[in-house]
Amino acid sequence: MRVDMNQAALSLLLTRSSCGLLQAPAPSGEVLEHILQAGLRAPDHGHLQPFQFLLASGEGLTRLGELLADSAAQDGAAEEVVERAAQLPLRAPLVITVVAKVKAHSKVPPFEQHLSAGCAVMAMQMAAQAQGFGGIWRSGPLMYSRKLHESLGLEEQDQIVGFLYLGTPATSLRMPSFVNSAEFVRWI
Repeated sequence: MRVDMNQAALSLLLTRSSCGLLQAPAPSGEVLEHILQAGLRAPDHGHLQPFQFLLASGEGLTRLGELLADSAAQDGAAEEVVERAAQLPLRAPLVITVVAKVKAHSKVPPFEQHLSAGCAVMAMQMAAQAQGFGGIWRSGPLMYSRKLHESLGLEEQDQIVGFLYLGTPATSLRMPSFVNSAEFVRWI
């Protein structure tokens, strides 16, 4: 049994794939709770739990789009960028904005806390995929917009690390191609 579980976990990691074409239904109930719990298990130096997950579905997607568009406009973006920003969250039935909630700590700098929140994104995407859902970790200039941070009620030290779009794949997941690890490895 243990070997089968290990093989399933390894297979999930080796076949991780983003899915940008998502449709309803979105994860909910116990499935969503598993996704959130996976995020909360991210590596966390100092046990600071430096993350917050802002969930948007249904009308919340429209509200998130309005916040994105308003922030883009306040940041001086071109009109077509502002219009597109309003539509971004509508590409999936659930969007989780993942925030690094940076806490002052003598041994854990903000960078490590950002990495921890980033690990939470990947863990949640993997948990979604393990349960039959698809997802894609999106970023972009708006995740750095202080206007957006303010409108979401974030503190000055907080940082959005990504938007995790989740739903049911509207297309089959593509198998990742083999990558020769030797091209990325150098022994010291």
